[in-house]
Amino acid sequence: MANPWTEGFLEGLRPEEALTVSEWADRYRKLSSKASAEPGPWRTSRTPYLQEPMDCLSTRSTVQRVVMQFAAQTGKTEAGSNWLGYVIDHAPGPMLCVQPTIEMAKRLSKQRLESMISETPCLADKIAPARSRDSGNTMFSKEFSGGIMLLAGANSATGLRSAPCRYLFCDEIDAFPSDVDGEGDPVALAERRTTTFARRKILLTSTPTVKDFSRIEAEYLRSDQRRFYVPCPSCGVMDWLKWPQLKWEDRRPETARYECEHCGERFEELHKPRMLGAGEWRATAPFDGKTAGFHLSGLYSPLGWCGWDQLVEDFLRAKADAPALKAFVNTRLAETWAEDYAAAVNADGLMAKRLAYEPGTCPEGVVLLTAGVDVQDNRLAVSVWGWGEGETGWLVWHQELMGDPTQVEVWGQLDQVLATAWPTAGGHELKIAQMAIDTGGHCTHEVYRYVRERLAQGVVAIKGSNRRNSPAVGKGSKVDVNWRGKTIKKGVTLYLLGTDTIKTTLFGRLRHNDGGGSLNFGMAADEDYFKQLTSEKQALRYHRGFPIREWVKKAGDRNEALDCAVYGYAALLLFSRRLNPGTMWEQLRKQLEEGKKAPLRSRKKPPAAASSFVSNW
Repeated sequence: MANPWTEGFLEGLRPEEALTVSEWADRYRKLSSKASAEPGPWRTSRTPYLQEPMDCLSTRSTVQRVVMQFAAQTGKTEAGSNWLGYVIDHAPGPMLCVQPTIEMAKRLSKQRLESMISETPCLADKIAPARSRDSGNTMFSKEFSGGIMLLAGANSATGLRSAPCRYLFCDEIDAFPSDVDGEGDPVALAERRTTTFARRKILLTSTPTVKDFSRIEAEYLRSDQRRFYVPCPSCGVMDWLKWPQLKWEDRRPETARYECEHCGERFEELHKPRMLGAGEWRATAPFDGKTAGFHLSGLYSPLGWCGWDQLVEDFLRAKADAPALKAFVNTRLAETWAEDYAAAVNADGLMAKRLAYEPGTCPEGVVLLTAGVDVQDNRLAVSVWGWGEGETGWLVWHQELMGDPTQVEVWGQLDQVLATAWPTAGGHELKIAQMAIDTGGHCTHEVYRYVRERLAQGVVAIKGSNRRNSPAVGKGSKVDVNWRGKTIKKGVTLYLLGTDTIKTTLFGRLRHNDGGGSLNFGMAADEDYFKQLTSEKQALRYHRGFPIREWVKKAGDRNEALDCAVYGYAALLLFSRRLNPGTMWEQLRKQLEEGKKAPLRSRKKPPAAASSFVSNW
């Protein structure tokens, strides 16, 4: 009878089977219907471009760091999952898996890891079920023979410095915070956990974001910058696929064809399987012996996933809206977004694009009015904006109401604006549905008093916040309290605005100023107005070594017109919370056509021009 101790000793002496990650995945990996659109055995041949990045993570490879700047729906997350399974089953050791947040780490554990472990027998044999007694399988920890896998969020410094690890997987690193708990860059913190291991492996993946701020782009540029070269079906020349070479006719996505740069022939997507099968990665920069970088756009997505016609459709839908176009460039093309549009927007260019409609009237398409009010020490600057389908905007009226905001007279003028009935091109009338007033000046309490008495008329208090990556409009918080310090039930709610976020959206739409989401101006908007509207630009500064892009005002320029536009757009976002976003514009259009509007409070015209700046109005 064999001695189990002897068998165990001899098993430990046996060298590991020479498997790569891709070979392990082809042999053992099973895709679950819970986490994959194509359940069943894994096939690397379905996505040939994943083989080399995965194999660089194998124990036999000398590469230490793998960088994957990939588009969405190209399989980079599944490649990472294959590596996790390979480590558990074939090359055990301590591993740290980092997601942008704790919640995303929890989602990865539930949706991907649990299903991968349960569907792949060789992994299920090594990790006990999560519900078993004394199980080493918890939400954020997976124990297995010879190793442990810890899951952490990049927003927690504690999780990033918890234990040393041989393997490190940082997923979607462009979504990581720039600084975590005051201890520095989370990627750098995590990588320090691997320094004691000579045969360490690090995988960094992400779709990119903004140029000069994208972690994955910076890591890729420090690598050997590999591109996936495929043969042209016509001439056979090897090249990597580029977005400008995808051609189509008359805004019809179904006509999408790729044009070879060398022979000029155009070919359909049905050639893609053969092209991918014959493709190869080629480095375009020197290899430092440690870091291999891979870039792949959505043009390579296998048949049945995201086709060329879908890419064209997404582009045509997004090209007139900067935020949507940014998402397309980031997620579909895996390229960084160059935020140079603020520099491309200037007063002269906007003056040349003015439309012929009268001030104080609502052009065709306007179904909703909002107003933004900027409070200065001696005046109120007011912009009335009309909105239509797709958040297309028209400046209906702009005015400066001169007067001391600590006195009642100037607020009486604002009441006239609020009470005005604004005629539409279709012969109807609209009132201001939402008015947002800034409270960040020296007259905060006067603004609160005005808002408090007009809550039922759609007047709200707002305050700008320059905190980076803030939502355009926050949830709102009560600011009115009684002498006991308790919140007044019908008191003022203050909404914090992500002014940088809104300015980025508005300047993007000013640059791509056609189609849905465009911003339009009548002939009454003069050069001074546009100088104020374009008075700010984005500047790059560094904080603790990290680049930060922020909006700054040009020296000596006034920016009330820009502030009013920001507040008017914020008022639109606040109003839209009341309605179903899918049917909002259709509902408003029907209400206008059917005359279903609140009783007009006054048919007075808005106050007359109060300064030379708005004399055209």
